[in-house]
Amino acid sequence: MTIHYFCRHCSAKLGSIENDIIQSQQLGIHKLTDEERQEMVTYQTDGDVHIQAICEDCHEAFSRNPDLHQYDYLIH
Repeated sequence: MTIHYFCRHCSAKLGSIENDIIQSQQLGIHKLTDEERQEMVTYQTDGDVHIQAICEDCHEAFSRNPDLHQYDYLIH
């Protein structure tokens, strides 16, 4: 199983973790609400997990320009 992290705003790949015995508690997934988990975590048919987070560039863009929150996708 591989856990892949992607930016939810620009779709940039942030990284991957390859580990067959990693627990959701180690990733912090258990702290998400059901709604957050549905939005951020996708389980693939091959056993991989895709997690949507935010990259540094998008975080910085949102910090400087809060009005960007109205857009689902950012290009930078």
